[in-house]
Amino acid sequence: MRHFAFLDPLVVEALFHRPPEEIPVDGDRRLLATALGATLYAPGTRSRLADDVRRQTASGVTSMVLCLEDAIADTEVADAEANVVAALRELADDPPRSGDGMPLLFVRVRAVSQIPDLVGRLGVGGARCLAGFVLPKFAEDGGQMALEAVLRASDSIGRPLWAMPVLESPPVIYRETRVEALGAVRRLVDKHVEQVLAIRLGATDLCGLFGLRRDRDLTIYDIAVVRDCIADIVNICARGGDHVVTGPVWEYFAAPERLFVSSLRVTPFAQAERVDGEQAVRMRSALVSADLDRLIREVVLDRANGLCGKTVIHPSHILAVHALHVVSQEEYADAESILTGNAASGNAGGVRRSSYANKMNELGPHRAWAEAVLRRARAFGVLREGETFVEVLAAAGAAEPAAAPATLAPAPTAPTVIVPAAAAPMVATPTATAPVGTGR
Repeated sequence: MRHFAFLDPLVVEALFHRPPEEIPVDGDRRLLATALGATLYAPGTRSRLADDVRRQTASGVTSMVLCLEDAIADTEVADAEANVVAALRELADDPPRSGDGMPLLFVRVRAVSQIPDLVGRLGVGGARCLAGFVLPKFAEDGGQMALEAVLRASDSIGRPLWAMPVLESPPVIYRETRVEALGAVRRLVDKHVEQVLAIRLGATDLCGLFGLRRDRDLTIYDIAVVRDCIADIVNICARGGDHVVTGPVWEYFAAPERLFVSSLRVTPFAQAERVDGEQAVRMRSALVSADLDRLIREVVLDRANGLCGKTVIHPSHILAVHALHVVSQEEYADAESILTGNAASGNAGGVRRSSYANKMNELGPHRAWAEAVLRRARAFGVLREGETFVEVLAAAGAAEPAAAPATLAPAPTAPTVIVPAAAAPMVATPTATAPVGTGR
């Protein structure tokens, strides 16, 4: 798969010093996990699920989850299973394209028994587009069984299937059990390291255990009890860089009256070299109107806290998340300097001044950071000097398909430069406006 594959080659050449690479699904595990980007959840009950996947792939989605768990009612499970199987078979006959390959498609199950059942119903041919399974409420009890079920399913179709555990159960967040529970999870994913693609966070479930829900004016890091849990998950499960932990879901996609003034600065838009002043003002207004400024802040905080990628439930979130994962020229220059310095010194350490003359690069402490930056550079590309996420948003927004299918709800009210009609809410029924899925 390849990020920004929908952009015109001339636009890619103009924007990127190093364009995004084709990421092989059977290549380096951490690189593939980094390339997940914004993972879009969709209820397994959607009537035209295969068409949804194709349309979102054409708009830049590189990973999706077809949900059989919290996104559907208990009474809908059998119908949703049949619908997901039919959609995957249809997609296997005519696969969607992301660059030269296919997007990563996962199924989130609610019971381990669904894994062999679904794979058996799909068969080898029908499972062609299936990348793996998302395992909710992952814990020591049942975790081993779930991972072994995915392994047996892989054997049955003759190729590897990925597992993505979701941390969202009470022992993970309750203070008195957290360290022991996370230690058990780390041992399990280490044991199955070649099978576990990434570890996902179920922030909605974790908040729900305390009767909490973050407001649209806040980020998940303003909810202290969840913020502390995320810190421990990164500390234990992401330590050493062996496992990628993804950012939690952002659940808002249309803005009513706001309590606080937006913290999204005007300057990056005003100084954007490839966007004229009037368009820049409209872009920023569109982001604020669609609540994407808060999403942008949370993605920045995700990355600062060691998370990569994000669970999303609405197509309008995709471009913002991906644009913020593109590597700046400064990040890239610093990362290359650090790794080149380590190679030249035999990892003996030392300090180098950044070529931007604004910071020091310590070869030892900053090595793991530099390696992660270069993985992100391969997946999302490196911008040319002077380019920012604003130019990426402008180019990507202009390139998106202009029309949404008639079965979708109307697009949120906002200038189309950022929130095009293709990003309208995807609905489970013709009468109820809802996001794509429940990304716990």
